Amino acid sequence: MHALPLFVRLKDRPVILLGDGEAAHAKRRLLERAGARIMDEEAEAALAIVALEEDAAAEAAIARLKARGVLVNAVDRPAHCDFTLPAIIDRAPVLIAIGTDGASAGLAKTLRQRLEALLPPTLGALALALKAARDAMRQRWPDARTRRHALDAALAEGALLDPFSPGAASHVPAWLEGETAVKPDRLLTLTLTSDDPDQLTLEAARLLGQADTVVHAADIAPLILARARADAVRIAANTLPNPLPTGLTLHLVREVYR
Repeated sequence: MHALPLFVRLKDRPVILLGDGEAAHAKRRLLERAGARIMDEEAEAALAIVALEEDAAAEAAIARLKARGVLVNAVDRPAHCDFTLPAIIDRAPVLIAIGTDGASAGLAKTLRQRLEALLPPTLGALALALKAARDAMRQRWPDARTRRHALDAALAEGALLDPFSPGAASHVPAWLEGETAVKPDRLLTLTLTSDDPDQLTLEAARLLGQADTVVHAADIAPLILARARADAVRIAANTLPNPLPTGLTLHLVREVYR
């Protein structure tokens, strides 16, 4: 990963936009959707988009802005970009951003179009329903880990709050009032056959995304460990801790060839 994706609140915040061609107009529309105040080069701002077509003018503007500490997106000039603008799937408040680190905007657009067809328009309603239920969820499950496990189970494929089910948002009250099975503490061993995360099975990727604790030997590839939840506890050890941590503990081992 060469860049950290971030969602920046731009409502009523100044953003510098330079340019007057088709690319600049597209960026203007995007900034206006986000509620930004579009400013000229002299304005005080943390972000700038340079969409000038002439190379010398663009590079001079980029240099001036960077000298002031402004983060710059330079249209069609990825080597000069401090940040890039992703292709966006908008199911407000759910936003899905697809980026290629400037390698191919066309590829990002195609992926957006394919994924957009898969995602129901009701995703936003589900997100808002869960936001409204936040206090009720804390009361029902005071422990954060238990609460997360209950929500994971409810959002699973075919479950009551399956995000791909059009009626999921309307089921939130019933979910809060009903019986919810929370999985007990458990240990699973995942045998890895490759250091390539793209070779993970769907089941292995799902377990890495759910584990509360990941126990692994020192030779497990960092790219594999990066597929675990960011807040999962990682323990580099050849033996399992005793007692085992609460929640799901995933023990990563390499396949032994004989």
